[in-house]
Amino acid sequence: MKRILIVYLSRTSNTKAVAEIIHDAVGGTLARLEPKTPYPENYGAIVAQVQRENETDYLPPLATRIANVRQYDTVFVGFPTWGMRLPPPMKSFLHDHDLSGKTVIPFNTHAGYGVGSSFEQIKSLCTGCNVLQGFSSRGGAERDGIHLAIEGKRRDEVRGEVLAWLQGIGVLQPRDRSRRGAAVR
Repeated sequence: MKRILIVYLSRTSNTKAVAEIIHDAVGGTLARLEPKTPYPENYGAIVAQVQRENETDYLPPLATRIANVRQYDTVFVGFPTWGMRLPPPMKSFLHDHDLSGKTVIPFNTHAGYGVGSSFEQIKSLCTGCNVLQGFSSRGGAERDGIHLAIEGKRRDEVRGEVLAWLQGIGVLQPRDRSRRGAAVR
């Protein structure tokens, strides 16, 4: 893998922490996915908004622009589980960017319920892609007021899990060293 893009959506910085761990291990370009109109800060309000968006198949416009996605061979896509589904902004990204012919690698954080249908949604939205086995880790539980959970000792544990996953899917060789690349803001 030569040209790598790591695009992620993160509300509480748990998915961001996993994206940074991946970036440290494989390098590439790191890009935070942000909608043009930010979601509400209130947890109940965002849950209601995402439910409406999912019911109507609304794809929110994105502020993040990836200038030339064709230059990348491999695209990691990271997101939290929202309503047991793929978050609408990530669906917007996949709708707006043709990833056919690329290797797509999903990663996820959640509040204890798992990935839901997210990885299956990635496979259905990424036609013509080689979608590899995804990674999922428990992050915070925003509804309980627990935001960033992947820090300190927990971040070290997740780092070990991520490195094992990357080796298991053949992206990282056991002797590969940490490599850093560019970041898109």
